Amino acid sequence: MSAERDDDAVRRYTEQFGNLLAETGWPRMAARVFAAILSSETGRMTAAELSDQLQASPAAVSGAVNYLLQLRLATREREPGSRRDVYVVQDDAWYQTMMTENASLIRWSDSLRKVLDASGDGTDAHHRIRISLGFIDFIGEEVKGLSERWIKRKAEIDAEIAADYNTP
Repeated sequence: MSAERDDDAVRRYTEQFGNLLAETGWPRMAARVFAAILSSETGRMTAAELSDQLQASPAAVSGAVNYLLQLRLATREREPGSRRDVYVVQDDAWYQTMMTENASLIRWSDSLRKVLDASGDGTDAHHRIRISLGFIDFIGEEVKGLSERWIKRKAEIDAEIAADYNTP
């Protein structure tokens, strides 16, 4: 691939992607920070770089980064030979986050089972909780299958990318 990077277009479309994430429920600044790091040339940015690019205060960037770290959509690394932190979005950030969410589903299921047992057979609450529990368990099972299929699909994508870079 020999297309040149258009930094202005990347920033413009990155901002649009960040806004789209915010429209779907993400905190606005976290969405903008994630989109900025994701689309950066290296997938790594310092707080100062984020603050500069997004025209946001260091406090806003810090809060956004902490949110992304909690979700495991970004990681914090120390720049070699420096005291500055660099925030990184890994290639498999979405996958890692979904696997973390799957662990949450298991905890939710365990907790809801206790509520179900205490809610009394035949009650309206028992019915609602049983349906909620069924859905959560269903999603958990589906995530397992998705994970296996994604690993295969990612290998295909990696091969396609490698082939693209090896093409004259």
